[in-house]
Amino acid sequence: MTSWWLLREDEVLAAAQVASGLAARSRGLLGREGLDGAMVLHHTRAVHTLGMRFPIDVAFLDRRLAVVDLCTMDPWRVGVPRLRARSVLEAEAGAFERWHLRCGDQLELRAAP
Repeated sequence: MTSWWLLREDEVLAAAQVASGLAARSRGLLGREGLDGAMVLHHTRAVHTLGMRFPIDVAFLDRRLAVVDLCTMDPWRVGVPRLRARSVLEAEAGAFERWHLRCGDQLELRAAP
């Protein structure tokens, strides 16, 4: 996993991990007790929370990392694919409310030092 900063209009929202490769995307947050920050899954249109131990906020992002849809998923759920999505942003439930994340927000990933 690579470490990044997740930004909106030059405001740092959180530290982010980018899951690169099929194995990392498939594993996602499974087996974790929680997550500080966020995880980005590129080339992903849908997620599930089967086997997860905590609820998550999910943002579906287009090619430019603009938010096209948002939802919160409890453990042991299967999400519906979003056809316009090309990536997914995951965080612990409640994070998006703290970040005031909304549909239409333009996000950016910047390499962390």
